[in-house]
Amino acid sequence: MTDPITARLDDPATAREEGRRKMDWAVQHMPIMASLRESFEADQPFAGERIGMAMHVEAKTAVLAEVLAAGGAEVAMTGCNPLSTHDDVSAALDAVDGVTCYAERGVDDEEYYAAIEAVIDHEPTITVDDGMDLVAAIHEDYPELIDTIVGGAEETTTGVHRLRAMDDDGALEYPVFAVNDTPMKRLFDNVHGTGESSLASIAMTTNLSWAGKTVVVAGYGNCGKGVAKKASGQNADVVVTEVEPRRALEAHMEGYDVMPMAEAAAEGDVFITTTGNRDVIVEEHFEAMQDGVLLANAGHFDVEVDLDALSALAVDTYEARDGVRAYEMADGRRLNVLAEGRLVNLATPIALGHPVEVMDQSFGIQAVCVRELVERGEAYAAGVHDVPDELDREVAEIKLDAEGVDFDSLTESQAEYMDSWQHGT
Repeated sequence: MTDPITARLDDPATAREEGRRKMDWAVQHMPIMASLRESFEADQPFAGERIGMAMHVEAKTAVLAEVLAAGGAEVAMTGCNPLSTHDDVSAALDAVDGVTCYAERGVDDEEYYAAIEAVIDHEPTITVDDGMDLVAAIHEDYPELIDTIVGGAEETTTGVHRLRAMDDDGALEYPVFAVNDTPMKRLFDNVHGTGESSLASIAMTTNLSWAGKTVVVAGYGNCGKGVAKKASGQNADVVVTEVEPRRALEAHMEGYDVMPMAEAAAEGDVFITTTGNRDVIVEEHFEAMQDGVLLANAGHFDVEVDLDALSALAVDTYEARDGVRAYEMADGRRLNVLAEGRLVNLATPIALGHPVEVMDQSFGIQAVCVRELVERGEAYAAGVHDVPDELDREVAEIKLDAEGVDFDSLTESQAEYMDSWQHGT
Protein backbone atom coordinates (compact mmCIF):
# COMPACT_ATOMS: atom_id res chain seq x y z
CA MET A 1 0.00 0.00 0.00
CA THR A 2 1.26 3.51 -0.88
CA ASP A 3 1.86 5.81 2.08
CA PRO A 4 1.04 9.53 1.95
CA ILE A 5 3.91 11.78 0.87
CA THR A 6 4.73 12.83 4.46
CA ALA A 7 5.85 9.30 5.34
CA ARG A 8 8.24 9.19 2.38
CA LEU A 9 10.19 12.43 2.90
CA ASP A 10 13.38 12.69 4.94
CA ASP A 11 12.46 16.11 6.34
CA PRO A 12 8.70 16.59 6.00
CA ALA A 13 8.56 19.56 8.39
CA THR A 14 10.90 21.67 6.25
CA ALA A 15 9.11 20.55 3.09
CA ARG A 16 5.74 21.52 4.57
CA GLU A 17 7.02 24.96 5.52
CA GLU A 18 8.35 25.67 2.02
CA GLY A 19 5.24 24.25 0.34
CA ARG A 20 2.98 26.34 2.55
CA ARG A 21 4.96 29.43 1.56
CA LYS A 22 4.31 28.69 -2.12
CA MET A 23 0.62 28.08 -1.49
CA ASP A 24 0.24 31.31 0.49
CA TRP A 25 1.76 33.27 -2.39
CA ALA A 26 -0.71 31.69 -4.80
CA VAL A 27 -3.66 32.40 -2.48
CA GLN A 28 -2.85 36.13 -2.56
CA HIS A 29 -3.41 36.16 -6.32
CA MET A 30 -6.47 33.88 -6.57
CA PRO A 31 -9.50 36.06 -5.76
CA ILE A 32 -11.96 33.62 -7.35
CA MET A 33 -10.85 30.80 -5.08
CA ALA A 34 -10.88 33.17 -2.08
CA SER A 35 -14.50 34.12 -2.83
CA LEU A 36 -15.56 30.51 -3.27
CA ARG A 37 -13.74 29.46 -0.12
CA GLU A 38 -15.68 32.03 1.89
CA SER A 39 -19.02 30.68 0.65
CA PHE A 40 -17.94 27.04 0.98
CA GLU A 41 -16.78 27.51 4.57
CA ALA A 42 -20.11 29.08 5.45
CA ASP A 43 -22.35 26.57 3.65
CA GLN A 44 -20.28 23.34 3.90
CA PRO A 45 -21.69 22.03 0.57
CA PHE A 46 -19.29 19.08 0.43
CA ALA A 47 -19.89 17.67 3.89
CA GLY A 48 -19.89 13.87 3.66
CA GLU A 49 -18.35 13.84 0.17
CA ARG A 50 -15.06 12.14 -0.67
CA ILE A 51 -13.27 13.85 -3.54
CA GLY A 52 -10.55 11.94 -5.41
CA MET A 53 -8.15 14.10 -7.38
CA ALA A 54 -5.39 13.30 -9.91
CA MET A 55 -3.80 16.57 -10.99
CA HIS A 56 -0.49 18.42 -11.25
CA VAL A 57 0.38 18.87 -7.59
CA GLU A 58 1.85 22.35 -7.33
CA ALA A 59 0.82 25.49 -5.46
CA LYS A 60 -2.25 26.55 -7.46
CA THR A 61 -3.73 23.05 -7.57
CA ALA A 62 -3.11 22.71 -3.84
CA VAL A 63 -5.28 25.79 -3.29
CA LEU A 64 -8.15 24.06 -5.10
CA ALA A 65 -7.81 20.96 -2.92
CA GLU A 66 -7.64 23.08 0.22
CA VAL A 67 -10.76 25.04 -0.76
CA LEU A 68 -12.73 21.84 -1.41
CA ALA A 69 -11.65 20.52 1.99
CA ALA A 70 -12.70 23.82 3.59
CA GLY A 71 -16.16 23.13 2.17
CA GLY A 72 -16.41 19.92 4.16
CA ALA A 73 -14.97 17.33 1.76
CA GLU A 74 -12.53 14.55 2.51
CA VAL A 75 -9.96 15.02 -0.26
CA ALA A 76 -7.47 12.40 -1.47
CA MET A 77 -5.01 13.56 -4.11
CA THR A 78 -2.16 12.36 -6.29
CA GLY A 79 -0.32 13.54 -9.38
CA CYS A 80 -1.29 13.20 -13.03
CA ASN A 81 2.28 13.38 -14.34
CA PRO A 82 5.37 11.76 -12.78
CA LEU A 83 7.46 14.93 -13.19
CA SER A 84 5.03 17.73 -12.34
CA THR A 85 4.69 17.26 -8.58
CA HIS A 86 6.38 19.70 -6.20
CA ASP A 87 7.17 17.51 -3.19
CA ASP A 88 7.15 20.42 -0.76
CA VAL A 89 3.66 21.45 -1.89
CA SER A 90 2.51 17.84 -1.71
CA ALA A 91 3.77 17.67 1.89
CA ALA A 92 2.08 20.97 2.81
CA LEU A 93 -1.16 19.73 1.29
CA ASP A 94 -0.93 16.45 3.19
CA ALA A 95 -0.89 18.52 6.40
CA VAL A 96 -4.15 20.32 5.58
CA ASP A 97 -7.16 19.15 7.59
CA GLY A 98 -9.30 16.90 5.42
CA VAL A 99 -6.62 16.29 2.77
CA THR A 100 -4.42 13.23 2.16
CA CYS A 101 -1.80 13.62 -0.58
CA TYR A 102 0.14 10.79 -2.22
CA ALA A 103 1.91 12.70 -5.03
CA GLU A 104 5.69 12.48 -5.33
CA ARG A 105 7.97 13.72 -8.08
CA GLY A 106 10.00 11.32 -10.20
CA VAL A 107 8.07 8.13 -9.52
CA ASP A 108 8.14 5.25 -12.00
CA ASP A 109 5.02 3.92 -13.75
CA GLU A 110 4.32 1.34 -11.06
CA GLU A 111 4.55 3.90 -8.26
CA TYR A 112 2.49 6.40 -10.26
CA TYR A 113 -0.45 4.01 -10.66
CA ALA A 114 -0.08 2.73 -7.09
CA ALA A 115 -0.69 6.30 -5.91
CA ILE A 116 -3.81 6.51 -8.08
CA GLU A 117 -5.02 3.29 -6.49
CA ALA A 118 -4.33 4.78 -3.06
CA VAL A 119 -6.68 7.65 -3.93
CA ILE A 120 -9.30 5.18 -5.15
CA ASP A 121 -9.01 3.31 -1.84
CA HIS A 122 -10.71 6.35 -0.28
CA GLU A 123 -13.78 5.38 -2.36
CA PRO A 124 -14.39 8.82 -3.86
CA THR A 125 -17.91 10.06 -4.50
CA ILE A 126 -16.60 12.75 -6.89
CA THR A 127 -13.51 12.72 -9.14
CA VAL A 128 -11.47 15.71 -10.31
CA ASP A 129 -9.06 14.68 -13.03
CA ASP A 130 -6.38 16.08 -15.36
CA GLY A 131 -5.85 13.60 -18.18
CA MET A 132 -8.51 11.03 -17.19
CA ASP A 133 -6.17 8.46 -15.60
CA LEU A 134 -8.27 8.39 -12.43
CA VAL A 135 -11.56 7.90 -14.30
CA ALA A 136 -10.00 5.18 -16.45
CA ALA A 137 -8.59 3.31 -13.45
CA ILE A 138 -11.95 3.35 -11.67
CA HIS A 139 -13.79 2.01 -14.72
CA GLU A 140 -11.18 -0.64 -15.52
CA ASP A 141 -10.27 -1.89 -12.06
CA TYR A 142 -12.89 -0.69 -9.56
CA PRO A 143 -16.27 -0.71 -11.33
CA GLU A 144 -17.99 -1.57 -8.06
CA LEU A 145 -17.44 2.04 -6.95
CA ILE A 146 -19.28 3.60 -9.87
CA ASP A 147 -22.74 3.37 -8.33
CA THR A 148 -21.64 5.59 -5.44
CA ILE A 149 -19.88 8.21 -7.61
CA VAL A 150 -21.99 11.32 -8.19
CA GLY A 151 -19.84 12.58 -11.05
CA GLY A 152 -16.56 14.15 -12.04
CA ALA A 153 -14.80 17.09 -13.65
CA GLU A 154 -12.00 16.89 -16.23
CA GLU A 155 -9.43 19.68 -16.52
CA THR A 156 -7.57 19.28 -19.78
CA THR A 157 -7.90 18.80 -23.54
CA THR A 158 -6.41 15.30 -23.66
CA GLY A 159 -8.62 14.09 -20.84
CA VAL A 160 -11.77 15.45 -22.51
CA HIS A 161 -10.79 13.79 -25.80
CA ARG A 162 -10.35 10.47 -24.00
CA LEU A 163 -13.64 10.90 -22.14
CA ARG A 164 -15.57 11.70 -25.31
CA ALA A 165 -14.13 8.60 -26.99
CA MET A 166 -15.08 6.58 -23.92
CA ASP A 167 -18.57 8.10 -23.99
CA ASP A 168 -18.95 7.36 -27.71
CA ASP A 169 -18.13 3.72 -26.95
CA GLY A 170 -20.80 3.65 -24.23
CA ALA A 171 -18.16 2.92 -21.62
CA LEU A 172 -18.39 6.08 -19.43
CA GLU A 173 -20.71 5.19 -16.58
CA TYR A 174 -21.02 8.44 -14.63
CA PRO A 175 -21.38 12.12 -15.60
CA VAL A 176 -18.23 14.20 -16.09
CA PHE A 177 -18.05 17.93 -16.81
CA ALA A 178 -15.71 18.91 -19.66
CA VAL A 179 -14.10 21.78 -17.78
CA ASN A 180 -11.48 22.20 -20.51
CA ASP A 181 -14.09 23.16 -23.10
CA THR A 182 -15.83 25.98 -21.26
CA PRO A 183 -14.89 29.59 -22.18
CA MET A 184 -13.39 30.55 -18.79
CA LYS A 185 -10.95 27.65 -19.21
CA ARG A 186 -10.07 27.43 -22.89
CA LEU A 187 -9.95 31.16 -23.68
CA PHE A 188 -7.49 31.88 -20.89
CA ASP A 189 -5.81 28.74 -19.55
CA ASN A 190 -5.22 27.10 -22.91
CA VAL A 191 -4.22 30.25 -24.81
CA HIS A 192 -2.49 32.51 -22.30
CA GLY A 193 -1.54 29.90 -19.72
CA THR A 194 0.02 27.39 -22.10
CA GLY A 195 1.62 30.07 -24.24
CA GLU A 196 3.23 31.99 -21.41
CA SER A 197 4.25 29.09 -19.19
CA SER A 198 5.66 26.89 -21.97
CA LEU A 199 7.86 29.62 -23.39
CA ALA A 200 8.96 30.77 -19.94
CA SER A 201 9.88 27.23 -18.91
CA ILE A 202 11.88 26.62 -22.09
CA ALA A 203 13.70 29.95 -21.77
CA MET A 204 14.57 29.41 -18.09
CA THR A 205 15.66 25.82 -18.67
CA THR A 206 17.92 26.62 -21.64
CA ASN A 207 18.92 30.25 -20.93
CA LEU A 208 18.30 30.95 -24.64
CA SER A 209 16.47 33.83 -26.32
CA TRP A 210 13.42 33.59 -28.57
CA ALA A 211 14.39 36.56 -30.73
CA GLY A 212 15.25 35.56 -34.29
CA LYS A 213 14.59 31.86 -33.78
CA THR A 214 12.24 29.81 -35.94
CA VAL A 215 9.69 28.19 -33.67
CA VAL A 216 7.66 25.32 -35.10
CA VAL A 217 4.31 24.92 -33.34
CA ALA A 218 2.64 21.56 -34.00
CA GLY A 219 -1.11 21.97 -33.76
CA TYR A 220 -3.17 25.16 -33.91
CA GLY A 221 -5.85 24.50 -31.33
CA ASN A 222 -6.21 26.87 -28.39
CA CYS A 223 -2.89 25.79 -26.86
CA GLY A 224 -1.07 26.07 -30.19
CA LYS A 225 -2.58 29.50 -30.80
CA GLY A 226 -1.26 30.65 -27.44
CA VAL A 227 2.24 29.31 -28.04
CA ALA A 228 2.36 30.82 -31.54
CA LYS A 229 1.08 34.20 -30.35
CA LYS A 230 3.47 34.46 -27.42
CA ALA A 231 6.48 33.28 -29.47
CA SER A 232 5.71 35.81 -32.18
CA GLY A 233 5.42 38.48 -29.49
CA GLN A 234 8.98 37.67 -28.39
CA ASN A 235 10.27 38.23 -31.93
CA ALA A 236 10.46 34.63 -33.07
CA ASP A 237 9.51 33.53 -36.58
CA VAL A 238 6.63 31.07 -36.21
CA VAL A 239 5.82 28.07 -38.38
CA VAL A 240 2.60 26.13 -37.77
CA THR A 241 1.95 22.52 -38.71
CA GLU A 242 -1.64 21.20 -38.75
CA VAL A 243 -3.75 18.25 -39.92
CA GLU A 244 -7.10 20.10 -39.80
CA PRO A 245 -7.58 22.27 -42.92
CA ARG A 246 -9.61 25.04 -41.26
CA ARG A 247 -7.11 25.48 -38.47
CA ALA A 248 -4.29 25.47 -41.01
CA LEU A 249 -6.12 28.20 -42.92
CA GLU A 250 -6.71 30.14 -39.71
CA ALA A 251 -2.98 30.04 -38.91
CA HIS A 252 -2.20 31.17 -42.47
CA MET A 253 -4.67 34.07 -42.18
CA GLU A 254 -3.04 35.05 -38.88
CA GLY A 255 0.23 35.53 -40.76
CA TYR A 256 2.11 32.39 -39.77
CA ASP A 257 3.94 30.15 -42.21
CA VAL A 258 2.04 26.87 -42.53
CA MET A 259 3.69 23.72 -43.85
CA PRO A 260 3.88 19.97 -43.22
CA MET A 261 6.21 18.81 -40.47
CA ALA A 262 8.33 17.07 -43.12
CA GLU A 263 9.24 20.54 -44.43
CA ALA A 264 9.25 22.36 -41.11
CA ALA A 265 11.74 19.87 -39.64
CA ALA A 266 14.58 21.43 -41.63
CA GLU A 267 13.52 24.99 -40.78
CA GLY A 268 13.00 25.00 -37.04
CA ASP A 269 15.25 25.96 -34.16
CA VAL A 270 12.63 25.06 -31.54
CA PHE A 271 9.77 22.55 -31.90
CA ILE A 272 6.80 22.69 -29.54
CA THR A 273 4.04 20.08 -29.86
CA THR A 274 0.52 21.01 -28.71
CA THR A 275 -1.65 18.37 -30.39
CA GLY A 276 -2.58 15.85 -27.71
CA ASN A 277 -1.84 13.15 -30.28
CA ARG A 278 1.04 10.72 -30.70
CA ASP A 279 3.97 10.50 -33.16
CA VAL A 280 3.86 14.15 -34.20
CA ILE A 281 7.66 14.33 -34.55
CA VAL A 282 9.18 11.06 -35.75
CA GLU A 283 12.30 9.53 -37.30
CA GLU A 284 12.06 11.20 -40.72
CA HIS A 285 11.81 14.57 -39.02
CA PHE A 286 14.79 13.95 -36.72
CA GLU A 287 16.90 13.10 -39.75
CA ALA A 288 16.17 16.51 -41.33
CA MET A 289 16.72 18.68 -38.23
CA GLN A 290 19.57 21.10 -37.67
CA ASP A 291 22.23 20.74 -34.99
CA GLY A 292 21.15 22.13 -31.63
CA VAL A 293 17.39 22.14 -32.04
CA LEU A 294 15.14 22.09 -28.98
CA LEU A 295 12.27 19.60 -28.79
CA ALA A 296 9.50 20.32 -26.29
CA ASN A 297 5.99 19.03 -25.67
CA ALA A 298 3.18 21.28 -24.44
CA GLY A 299 0.48 18.67 -25.05
CA HIS A 300 -0.28 16.18 -22.29
CA PHE A 301 1.31 12.73 -22.47
CA ASP A 302 4.90 12.04 -23.52
CA VAL A 303 4.00 10.49 -26.88
CA GLU A 304 4.07 13.48 -29.22
CA VAL A 305 7.82 13.24 -29.80
CA ASP A 306 8.90 9.67 -30.70
CA LEU A 307 11.70 9.26 -28.17
CA ASP A 308 12.13 5.55 -28.95
CA ALA A 309 13.00 6.40 -32.56
CA LEU A 310 15.27 9.23 -31.43
CA SER A 311 17.09 6.94 -29.02
CA ALA A 312 17.60 4.38 -31.77
CA LEU A 313 19.14 7.02 -34.04
CA ALA A 314 21.46 8.43 -31.38
CA VAL A 315 25.02 7.25 -30.94
CA ASP A 316 25.21 9.00 -27.57
CA THR A 317 22.91 10.69 -25.08
CA TYR A 318 23.81 12.90 -22.16
CA GLU A 319 22.38 15.55 -19.85
CA ALA A 320 23.28 18.84 -21.49
CA ARG A 321 21.61 20.92 -18.76
CA ASP A 322 19.20 20.16 -15.95
CA GLY A 323 16.04 19.14 -17.75
CA VAL A 324 17.70 18.92 -21.19
CA ARG A 325 18.84 15.60 -22.67
CA ALA A 326 21.03 15.79 -25.77
CA TYR A 327 20.76 13.04 -28.40
CA GLU A 328 23.88 12.99 -30.58
CA MET A 329 23.46 11.69 -34.11
CA ALA A 330 26.10 9.78 -36.09
CA ASP A 331 26.87 12.93 -38.12
CA GLY A 332 27.50 14.97 -34.96
CA ARG A 333 24.16 16.81 -34.81
CA ARG A 334 22.66 17.20 -31.33
CA LEU A 335 18.91 17.21 -30.81
CA ASN A 336 17.89 18.40 -27.36
CA VAL A 337 14.76 17.07 -25.62
CA LEU A 338 13.31 19.02 -22.70
CA ALA A 339 11.61 17.37 -19.70
CA GLU A 340 11.82 13.85 -21.16
CA GLY A 341 9.13 14.82 -23.67
CA ARG A 342 6.61 15.47 -20.90
CA LEU A 343 4.71 18.71 -20.33
CA VAL A 344 7.43 21.30 -20.65
CA ASN A 345 5.65 23.93 -18.57
CA LEU A 346 5.33 21.55 -15.62
CA ALA A 347 8.01 18.88 -15.89
CA THR A 348 11.31 20.75 -16.24
CA PRO A 349 13.24 21.05 -12.95
CA ILE A 350 12.33 24.74 -12.58
CA ALA A 351 8.84 24.61 -14.11
CA LEU A 352 6.06 26.47 -12.31
CA GLY A 353 3.09 25.74 -14.56
CA HIS A 354 0.54 28.29 -15.69
CA PRO A 355 0.44 31.76 -14.14
CA VAL A 356 -1.48 31.95 -10.87
CA GLU A 357 -4.20 34.29 -12.17
CA VAL A 358 -4.99 31.94 -15.06
CA MET A 359 -5.33 28.89 -12.84
CA ASP A 360 -7.55 30.84 -10.45
CA GLN A 361 -10.10 30.92 -13.27
CA SER A 362 -9.69 27.28 -14.27
CA PHE A 363 -9.88 25.99 -10.71
CA GLY A 364 -12.83 28.27 -10.02
CA ILE A 365 -14.66 26.34 -12.74
CA GLN A 366 -13.58 23.03 -11.20
CA ALA A 367 -14.87 24.13 -7.80
CA VAL A 368 -18.31 25.28 -9.00
CA CYS A 369 -18.64 22.08 -11.06
CA VAL A 370 -18.06 20.02 -7.92
CA ARG A 371 -20.68 22.13 -6.16
CA GLU A 372 -23.09 21.53 -9.05
CA LEU A 373 -22.57 17.77 -8.83
CA VAL A 374 -23.32 17.77 -5.11
CA GLU A 375 -26.41 19.96 -5.49
CA ARG A 376 -27.85 18.64 -8.76
CA GLY A 377 -25.90 15.49 -9.67
CA GLU A 378 -29.07 13.49 -10.27
CA ALA A 379 -29.93 15.81 -13.18
CA TYR A 380 -26.96 14.56 -15.21
CA ALA A 381 -26.90 11.20 -16.95
CA ALA A 382 -23.72 9.20 -17.45
CA GLY A 383 -21.54 10.79 -20.12
CA VAL A 384 -19.62 13.98 -20.91
CA HIS A 385 -21.42 17.24 -20.16
CA ASP A 386 -20.69 20.86 -21.01
CA VAL A 387 -20.26 23.13 -18.02
CA PRO A 388 -23.57 24.98 -17.49
CA ASP A 389 -23.19 28.50 -18.87
CA GLU A 390 -24.42 30.12 -15.68
CA LEU A 391 -21.50 28.54 -13.76
CA ASP A 392 -19.00 29.85 -16.30
CA ARG A 393 -20.54 33.33 -16.07
CA GLU A 394 -20.49 33.18 -12.27
CA VAL A 395 -16.73 32.66 -12.25
CA ALA A 396 -16.21 35.46 -14.80
CA GLU A 397 -18.28 37.85 -12.70
CA ILE A 398 -16.31 37.03 -9.54
CA LYS A 399 -13.08 37.75 -11.43
CA LEU A 400 -14.33 41.05 -12.90
CA ASP A 401 -15.53 42.17 -9.49
CA ALA A 402 -12.15 41.35 -7.96
CA GLU A 403 -10.44 43.35 -10.71
CA GLY A 404 -12.74 46.33 -10.18
CA VAL A 405 -14.10 46.03 -13.72
CA ASP A 406 -17.76 46.90 -14.36
CA PHE A 407 -19.63 45.89 -17.49
CA ASP A 408 -22.96 46.47 -19.20
CA SER A 409 -26.14 44.43 -18.97
CA LEU A 410 -28.85 43.96 -21.57
CA THR A 411 -31.95 46.09 -21.18
CA GLU A 412 -35.30 44.32 -21.08
CA SER A 413 -36.01 45.30 -24.68
CA GLN A 414 -32.56 44.11 -25.81
CA ALA A 415 -33.02 40.75 -24.06
CA GLU A 416 -36.48 40.36 -25.60
CA TYR A 417 -35.10 41.23 -29.05
CA MET A 418 -32.31 38.66 -28.79
CA ASP A 419 -34.71 35.93 -27.65
CA SER A 420 -37.30 36.53 -30.34
CA TRP A 421 -37.52 35.24 -33.89
CA GLN A 422 -40.29 37.65 -34.83
CA HIS A 423 -38.20 40.78 -35.37
CA GLY A 424 -37.40 41.16 -39.07
CA THR A 425 -35.91 43.85 -41.25
